[in-house]
Amino acid sequence: MFKTRAKYHLGQVVRHRKHPFRGVVFDVDAMFSNTDAWYEAIPEESRPEKGQPFYHLLAENDQSYYVAYVSEQNLVADYSGQPVEHPDLDDLFGPFEDGHYPLQVQMN
Repeated sequence: MFKTRAKYHLGQVVRHRKHPFRGVVFDVDAMFSNTDAWYEAIPEESRPEKGQPFYHLLAENDQSYYVAYVSEQNLVADYSGQPVEHPDLDDLFGPFEDGHYPLQVQMN
């Protein structure tokens, strides 16, 4: 039987382990659930294992805001205390408080 537990939770601020971006978790897949084309576009030496949680992030870097799909192995918790400025945050979350964003919508 396959069983996994997500390390990060909805509303948590995280950052990528290797690339300069951070974001807020807004959804979690228990294991890889994107397209094969997306997966194959990642250089083979950098491809994460599919059998781990993958996170949907409202992400930002110095140049832009976007949605990112990142494996658990490539994320670390962001304890900077700094809010994320993604323009879509208000659609899902309340104001930044105590280092995270409280969920404001019902998720399925």
